[in-house]
Amino acid sequence: MKAMILAAGKGERMRPLTLTTPKPLLLAGDRPLIVHHLDNLKRAGFADIVINHAWLGSQIEEELGDGQRFGVSITYSAEGEPLETAGGILQALPLLTGDGDDRFMVINGDIWCDLDLASLALPDDADAMLVLTDNPEHNPTGDFGLDRDGSVVTEGAPRLTFTGISLLHRRLFEGLLPGPRKLAPVLKGAIARKRVKGFHHTGQWLDIGTPERLQALDRLLTGGRN
Repeated sequence: MKAMILAAGKGERMRPLTLTTPKPLLLAGDRPLIVHHLDNLKRAGFADIVINHAWLGSQIEEELGDGQRFGVSITYSAEGEPLETAGGILQALPLLTGDGDDRFMVINGDIWCDLDLASLALPDDADAMLVLTDNPEHNPTGDFGLDRDGSVVTEGAPRLTFTGISLLHRRLFEGLLPGPRKLAPVLKGAIARKRVKGFHHTGQWLDIGTPERLQALDRLLTGGRN
């Protein structure tokens, strides 16, 4: 199975830091955010990784290269214009599937999580497995609910926050036309068809959406030395 790291956003809430540096290359714990993902994916057994990029994307390629020094193989999916999450995945599908496995992992480039990625599995009766977590202060109403049978729902269950980590099947994107497209409507359509499962992660997770949250992660990773 291959994995994709989403790294095409401009990181506007991170300005001025992201005016000259793409958000995935911002440092936390003395390493770029995206390198933490590479390490986590490698530990979980993912050897082939696709990274999409748009804003300052050449810097990401220059920093990471082909991935050899991180013990993985990296392929890039460059976007002339930002395609949003679903559009970016749709463009990268030929790089992610076609080798006998139509499943793949997707991770937002601007999060940090201590989840063991090898613990996730996509059931045969699902097109997506979403990792959900308890709601942080900046998202108090959550994104989705999780039923007792493990199904993700939009109504009628305690709300949790989508971590930006998922296992997906290429079936989820059947019939979609290329171009900018958000992931939420695609997921909600699959939820209505009862094709989305969820996993409640109770460990550490941070959405690195602001300079303050980046500093909080840096303190966490360095034990407060920085």
